Amino acid sequence: MAEKETKDAGKLGRLEVMRHSASHIMAEAVSSLFPDVKFGIGPATADGFYYDFQLPRTLTPDDLSAIEDKMQKIIAEGLPFLREEVDKKTARNMFSAQPYKIEIIDELPDKTVTIYRQGSFTDLCRGPHVASTREIKAVKLLSIAGAYWRGDEHRPMLQRIYGTAFETKEELDKYINKLAEAAKRDHRKLGKALDLFSLHEEAGGGLVYWHPKGALIRHIIEDFWKKEHFKRGYA
Repeated sequence: MAEKETKDAGKLGRLEVMRHSASHIMAEAVSSLFPDVKFGIGPATADGFYYDFQLPRTLTPDDLSAIEDKMQKIIAEGLPFLREEVDKKTARNMFSAQPYKIEIIDELPDKTVTIYRQGSFTDLCRGPHVASTREIKAVKLLSIAGAYWRGDEHRPMLQRIYGTAFETKEELDKYINKLAEAAKRDHRKLGKALDLFSLHEEAGGGLVYWHPKGALIRHIIEDFWKKEHFKRGYA
């Protein structure tokens, strides 16, 4: 098992493996705070990771702090990630209280499935993972959003927790600062602050009400765009 784990980890970047492992740690932290949680999926992403949960109530920013604190305790324990293959019948029994996991198990073509354990927490996962929770060096939970199960608006709405992880605290701090700077330049904030436009539900998603200054800037840009197209032979 250890040989296969090393081989699989080699196919992925170290950061991706670490972030996916962080998502499992987050899931364990959530389960300790919300014992009745139903688990969706928790992959790594280009900038971090997320996990989808069905919970008895809507999460708040205070919940993120509590979950993150619990994650730090799990990380400090240095729990090993243990890989195991089980047959699908055994997996269904293990996740009998987890309808989203059962759905995934039933769709898998193989006769066996892979699970991972860290401490008392078990998740359905093909891996790979880092060797121990202690290898998660710098982690931060970022936000909460709604997400339909499997992106289908006709399926249940779950709560998605986004987070990120880096090899060092310095890298994490740099990324957090980058997000903060980007937030200052958010077009929705600038539009309001500069009196360029406003957003209203009556207009529909993504549509704006142009204010005089915003309309003028828009026309200037459009005129420039048209002149440059004509100059280059585009009618």
